Amino acid sequence: MALKLIGAGLSPFVRKVRVVLAEKSLAHEHEPLTPFGPNPEYRKLHPLGKIPTLTDGDKVIPDSSAIVVYLERIAPNPALISADAYQAARTVWYEEYADATLVQAVVPYFQQRVLFPLFMKKAGDEALVAKAAAEAIPPVFEYLEAQIGENEYLVGNRFSLADISTASPFVNYQHGGGTIDRAKYPRLAGYVERILSRPSFKGFIAEEQGFLAKMKG
Repeated sequence: MALKLIGAGLSPFVRKVRVVLAEKSLAHEHEPLTPFGPNPEYRKLHPLGKIPTLTDGDKVIPDSSAIVVYLERIAPNPALISADAYQAARTVWYEEYADATLVQAVVPYFQQRVLFPLFMKKAGDEALVAKAAAEAIPPVFEYLEAQIGENEYLVGNRFSLADISTASPFVNYQHGGGTIDRAKYPRLAGYVERILSRPSFKGFIAEEQGFLAKMKG
């Protein structure tokens, strides 16, 4: 097995896969490719030009959701997707919700305060951050607050891909100065702290913080 993960670590989708690899103790090479600009060679692997892509020898798996399914099959322990039909379906649902709705809600914090000024050398738009805080974020945080309830984890009250997928975008949110109002969302705040404190997340978060500190000079 010669696993190689391609994609910048600051991406919530790349981070999701890196955490899965860490949880499963799978040795791999990481190539931190950024998705900016045309890259004909990379598009041979991922026709959409997005990140990440995983290669395993001559096997090519684009897209984080496809990658985690592959990793779950080749390294089933520890299981991050339940064998129970309903719990597996709920895990896929939370992954989809995080990858689409949650990411879109919190991404202005990262884009406007980190991505644009540090990587694209242009000013961010704080009006877009304020709009996200007022409109996009509240219903998403309210939904997750209700889903967590009194449980430690989202599905079957055990750590799973649902938790990895949900927690990963919050790292970008925090990089952009976003916080969770503990008075409004106490369960969500505690949940995110709990998941991001896992060793599989902590090392990557520290790595990213160090990289961003260097970028800021």
